[in-house]
Amino acid sequence: MATSVAAAKLSDVPEGEVLGVEVEGKRVCLANVEGEIYAFADNCSHREFPLSNGELDVDDCTITCEWHGAIFDIRTGAARGLPATRPIAVYPARVEGDEIYVDVSA
Repeated sequence: MATSVAAAKLSDVPEGEVLGVEVEGKRVCLANVEGEIYAFADNCSHREFPLSNGELDVDDCTITCEWHGAIFDIRTGAARGLPATRPIAVYPARVEGDEIYVDVSA
């Protein structure tokens, strides 16, 4: 059964920005693209580095790791640019009022 947990306030993640949070012991990165909230692992699959330090491309819905330049699709988790070849986890997210809820059990 899916269990969503309040992860942050919508006001904490302005349009075009990302925020690293912890949800049930997992590091999660939240991204706001045109009002849609995406939640994904805050950890580059190439080398252990927080993606919340990276650069969000709102046109492509990707995030680029600031350490080695690996690129990930924030909607699917797919690695879209070397040196990463493995995907990252993505999590269901929803907004209710000003609260962002994330389900990391999926």
